[in-house]
Amino acid sequence: MDVELLRPLVPQVLGALVRRYGQFEACEDAVQEALLAAVEQWADGDVPDNPRAWLLTVATRRLTDLWRSESARRRREENVAGQEVTQVVPGPGEDRGPEHDDTLTLLFLCCHPAVTPSSQVALTLRAVGGLTTAEIATAFLVPEATMTRRITRAKESIAAAGSTFAEPSAEDWPDRLQVVLHVLYLIFNEGYTASSGEELHRVELTAEAIRLTRAVRTLLPDDGEVAGLLALMLLADARRPARTHEGALLPLADQDRRLWTVPLIVEGVELVSRTLGRGPVGPYQVQAAIAALHDRAASTETTDWPQIVELYDVLAELAPSPVVTLNRAIAVAMVDGPAAALALLATVADDSRLKQGHRLDAVRAHLLELAGDTAAAHAHYLRAAKRTSSLPERRYLQSRAEKFLPLQR
Repeated sequence: MDVELLRPLVPQVLGALVRRYGQFEACEDAVQEALLAAVEQWADGDVPDNPRAWLLTVATRRLTDLWRSESARRRREENVAGQEVTQVVPGPGEDRGPEHDDTLTLLFLCCHPAVTPSSQVALTLRAVGGLTTAEIATAFLVPEATMTRRITRAKESIAAAGSTFAEPSAEDWPDRLQVVLHVLYLIFNEGYTASSGEELHRVELTAEAIRLTRAVRTLLPDDGEVAGLLALMLLADARRPARTHEGALLPLADQDRRLWTVPLIVEGVELVSRTLGRGPVGPYQVQAAIAALHDRAASTETTDWPQIVELYDVLAELAPSPVVTLNRAIAVAMVDGPAAALALLATVADDSRLKQGHRLDAVRAHLLELAGDTAAAHAHYLRAAKRTSSLPERRYLQSRAEKFLPLQR
């Protein structure tokens, strides 16, 4: 059977169970058992007319069985057993509409402020994405036991915080939605440029992040930042086929743009065009607009760099960060020259958030190369290569450093 049929149903079924009965962990176990039953019983293509209702019925029965088997939970058993399954599970053709989809509420729960960002990501992939713990552990290159503990701690943190399965208040809604979008973007970024390992991409993560963001956009079609994030993901993912060559990263300027995925670019540009200027502008919309300018350009030389600099100015106002400054410096170099860009880079040279990573050295090396200071560029490329845990990035940075070796002798 097609696993993709099941995946979108996971958050809907889990959300419905948690909303009705609470107890996130028990409900999740029940959903997993229902999924296993579906895989076995639907193997020959005998999929029921209403798969969601079928899964909800089976998961509810599993939950009832679980509580019946625990004498210490007799009261819960009585409460649940007193309900007729047919009263809480919609029948064929009676499924709840998208306006009653619990996916977004489940996302809010997984991205609860009491949970650390890394655990928010893990729990979201597990509960909303429907990935197994082993799959998530593989994607993040950690042992399954480590990921199990991370997810368990997330559930314990949510329980300790006394969180209930309910949407945030109107006052908390904007901040909580931003956390959800941030977690989805973290998942995408880890798939787009893996922080460690042999491969630059982890396609399963980018695909899942895009799928979940599409689901959120279905639920919140008028939210500009949700549309902006989806557009940003699509426009970036469109370049993925051209980002590597023989295991090494290829920078934007060296990519064969004929390999870019045109339908994703078309969809992303359309989203940006439809969203910008029709409501409050947020960071994701601005980043998507920058990505659209890159994707629509035929080459680096014909890219509208002045407009990109202007958009980075807006982004720096909306969401200032040293990473924004690094990216803005690259655009400034294309408009005002490398000296101006290096001066801008100096403003974040002592930022503690850049001390541990390789990006400051990598950008500085690029700017020094443009300025013709090949000896300094060589040194900073090497330093950046030593600091990245991504092997494709390291190969690229080392190759750039080696380019200037003859000039060092």
